[in-house]
Amino acid sequence: MRRVVYAIVTAAATAVASVLLLSLAGCSNDPPNPNPRASEPLSTVPVDLPRYMGRWYIIANIPYFAERDMVASRAEWTLRQDGKIDDSYYGRKKSFDAEEKHYQFLDTPVPGKDGGEWRVQLFWPIHVTQLTLYVDPDYRYTILGYPGKNLGWIFSREPDMSDDTYRALLGRLDAMGYDTSRFRRVPQRPDQLGKPGFASPGDED
Repeated sequence: MRRVVYAIVTAAATAVASVLLLSLAGCSNDPPNPNPRASEPLSTVPVDLPRYMGRWYIIANIPYFAERDMVASRAEWTLRQDGKIDDSYYGRKKSFDAEEKHYQFLDTPVPGKDGGEWRVQLFWPIHVTQLTLYVDPDYRYTILGYPGKNLGWIFSREPDMSDDTYRALLGRLDAMGYDTSRFRRVPQRPDQLGKPGFASPGDED
């Protein structure tokens, strides 16, 4: 009986994992990437992990199911004694008045990647790959990516970012082969809702 239960649980986990990974990969719904550098592989940058820890506000991303309709979202990373990273995500669904949601993940820096590549455990035993594509010398801004270039994020230590800085970071993503037209800024304040370039609750893309 125990083996039967284990087999059922394993099959169910595999099915859920398949759906999740297909959704993350966006293999059927993503538009073609028009960037002439789209096929070039992404490269990670070295990261000083202790310095990289702390709070990061999500300034922009390519909208996808897990973060769609979220506002005031941020990540908080804590380096553990075993070298892994407690990864906390916070955000509010559709409204700044909504209750804050919290999701907890466990990240593992990949050996030999100088802290620039993490295996993110969504839930056991499912992992995805997260790439640090850029971090400025003062560790104020960072760009995270996904190997297929269908997911990407711009983070900042502060909830506000100037238009000039944002355009400069989009320029870096363009040079890496991303379709930057797919990025939407994440509202961090109520007055940003509905502004050009910002995601609004209910948007399809």
